Amino acid sequence: MTERATVDMWFDPICPWAWMTSRWLLEVEKVRDLDVRFHVMSLSVLNEGRDLPEQYRDLMSKGWGPVRVCIAAAETAGPEALRDLYTAFGTRIHLQKYELDEKLYREALTEVGLDPELAAAADTDRYDEALRTSHNAGMKPVGTDVGTPVIHAPGPNPDEKIAFFGPVVTPAPKGEAAGKLWDGVLLVAGTPGFYEIKRSREIGPIFD
Repeated sequence: MTERATVDMWFDPICPWAWMTSRWLLEVEKVRDLDVRFHVMSLSVLNEGRDLPEQYRDLMSKGWGPVRVCIAAAETAGPEALRDLYTAFGTRIHLQKYELDEKLYREALTEVGLDPELAAAADTDRYDEALRTSHNAGMKPVGTDVGTPVIHAPGPNPDEKIAFFGPVVTPAPKGEAAGKLWDGVLLVAGTPGFYEIKRSREIGPIFD
């Protein structure tokens, strides 16, 4: 029997492209021998001190709330709680267009069986040290000139890990198409000296 590999993904709940990638990885789980673990990074942390357009700066200010709640949930219920909580957050943020506020946090927490009072974490820096630790663990291997999604995956050699930003894809492939994309991503990401494939985006995220 083939041993299942562990793949780690770092997400910020507010990023629509990370959401697309996460839905793709959950499809890959069904057709390849791997299990996905979710971790928190923060676009608000990543963009601290940067000169940003006003609209994006406002989003980064609001973006502290969701990641703080995620970290509080992981510390309270264990990191495995992030999988369902991310789905509850992402469904509301990206599909149902909720505001980033207490209503969102409390509803999502309640849906996955967590204490809705954890929503209070959004407005305190109590969990920021843990947030930065999680963020840095994900970003250090790929650098700070990328955002989310970030994936850490098994490398081509035993006991080797590869880390990369992306893939950025829409809509999220399903079934064997998801598996084939995964195979290709591993192939290029595991090639020594390989850094980038990119083309201009012509469409936004398709949430189907």
